[in-house]
Amino acid sequence: MIEKHFDSSYEYVRQLDQQDKLAPFRKEFYLQEGSIYLDGNSLGVLSKRAEKSLLDLLDSWKQFGIDGWTEGDDPWYNLSERLGEKVAPLVGANSEEVVLTGSTTTNLHQMVATFYEPRGERTKILADELTFPSDIYALQSQLRMKGYNPETHLIRVKSRDKRLIEEEDVIKAMTEEVALIVLPSVLYRSGQILDIKRLTKAAHERGILIGFDLCHSIGAIEHQLSEWEVDFAVWCTYKYLNGGPGSVGGLYVNKKHFGKAPGLAGWFGSNKDKQFDMEHTMIPAETAGAYQIGTPHILSAAPLIGSLDIFAEAGIANLRKKSLCMTSYMMKLISRELADVHFNIGNPLEDKRRGGHIYLEHKEAARICKALKVNGVIPDFRAPNGIRFAPVPLYNSYEDVWKAVRILKKVMEEGQYKQFENERGIIA
Repeated sequence: MIEKHFDSSYEYVRQLDQQDKLAPFRKEFYLQEGSIYLDGNSLGVLSKRAEKSLLDLLDSWKQFGIDGWTEGDDPWYNLSERLGEKVAPLVGANSEEVVLTGSTTTNLHQMVATFYEPRGERTKILADELTFPSDIYALQSQLRMKGYNPETHLIRVKSRDKRLIEEEDVIKAMTEEVALIVLPSVLYRSGQILDIKRLTKAAHERGILIGFDLCHSIGAIEHQLSEWEVDFAVWCTYKYLNGGPGSVGGLYVNKKHFGKAPGLAGWFGSNKDKQFDMEHTMIPAETAGAYQIGTPHILSAAPLIGSLDIFAEAGIANLRKKSLCMTSYMMKLISRELADVHFNIGNPLEDKRRGGHIYLEHKEAARICKALKVNGVIPDFRAPNGIRFAPVPLYNSYEDVWKAVRILKKVMEEGQYKQFENERGIIA
């Protein structure tokens, strides 16, 4: 995969950084001196704007008390909906189709409870065997609540190589027994992008509703959920969106479903004008806001006020372009500098199929990650043998990538990893 005239010099990466139009955003983030942070696909770093918006919201609590729900620069009462408007361009949706609320798994429970309606032969849910475990737990739970056995009613499309899922295999599994499909937009290990448009079209042609988990794609790649007529989607905001640990999740519901009663009804799903009438008959909002359940997690949403402004200024298309350039350069550099080491690049090589991170496989992956951390490079280990590197375009530089690969080469050549046990930590 090395180009004939590939330039691996330090001078070249410095030139790339000097030409990078997104480089000024780097100074907006708190990056630790002597550390190269490449784990933004697990937890993004703190920005100064996110810090400010959190402190500003704390100040509104201090100043207004209960009146903070309706007073101040960012009233809390409709904050979830206003943040949804900010996120909508990142998922290619109309503003009323998006709301920031709950967590990924809570929102997935809500979406499945709402859209999984087994009838006749259509009683099964279709997923894949490589998806994030929490999604599987939620689907299994929803099946049990409807009286079905997950062992027989949760179909998991098999991977041919334990890294990727082929769209042809997913479509083949869309039988007349399937009532609902839930898939990741990007596989969390290998970084493969699934063809959302193709899969949605195929599902609808067969009369099946389909939703996606965008946790590993939102803020990293472009989406057109409304145009593709995706039925629903859920995501977190603490990875590429830099909302902070446990920051509020998000959900999208296609407007064609507005008016459908939420499967899990809650007070904050009410029409805002009717909510405080305190009636026991719920009048749902006429937007995605209807699928909120509980009171918004205001302090967990606050950092996103600042963080999402950065995305609006940078532009998701620009971020995606730089991300692809950085991951492509990193793969080429690894192939050149570590040709004699038994690494396998487990992510797709094609730009259109690769998300925001690269995935290296090595039998000593856990101890290699530990050695990298000792040397100031922060990667991410994924069992059983995977190392994820996410050069994030808002705050990582090409110099970061270049230095990280040189450190990886040093770790391998000097055998530094051998001093560590090849077992994951409590948090991989």
